[in-house]
Amino acid sequence: MYVHGLWLTGREGLWLRRRLAQDLGAETQAFSYPSVAADATANAHALATFLSALRADTLHVVGHSLGGVVILKSLDAAPPLALPPGRVLLLAPPLCGSRVAQGFDRVPFGRRIMGRSVAEELLEPHTRRWSHARDLGVIAGDLSIGLGRLVGTGGAPSDGTILVDETQIDGAADRLLLRVSHTGMLFSAAVARQAAAFLRTGHFERSETAA
Repeated sequence: MYVHGLWLTGREGLWLRRRLAQDLGAETQAFSYPSVAADATANAHALATFLSALRADTLHVVGHSLGGVVILKSLDAAPPLALPPGRVLLLAPPLCGSRVAQGFDRVPFGRRIMGRSVAEELLEPHTRRWSHARDLGVIAGDLSIGLGRLVGTGGAPSDGTILVDETQIDGAADRLLLRVSHTGMLFSAAVARQAAAFLRTGHFERSETAA
């Protein structure tokens, strides 16, 4: 299951989904949600309802950017979801808030453009911990290409939108840093290969591009 980020629909993840379907021999779907019009709590509830209705022997969940936050909120909801076994993989997730979102919030109409999910989750610092039985993996990028550099990265290592430090979460089974940008990671062969490796084994394949 693929969950998209801010201002997207899920269609941008088609290439990644096709690679994962091929590498894992699995069926893939995308969950689409109103990232601007609805808050993160409502979107997490909708995702939880969607996941609960799926029938599968194994269920992996992959989230890009804000989609990763929506996934965590859906899995942290009470009572816990009764889902098939599987792993969770987050790509460039703003888990500790977002300096870029905070900078854009100071631009006229910035908060309205970013929407309610960002206002709820990314404008203040967060400390998150993963305590579920599922393995959690995180891939961050450090190719700083993107408009985010204009409003808030401040030269810190980032993928152009999300700082590397903002992808940190205690309790993750594994994390990986690759030379990719925030949107570019969805079309990266290295990301697709590493994503498949983690979903298959619970660990990334170590190489010279990882940190």
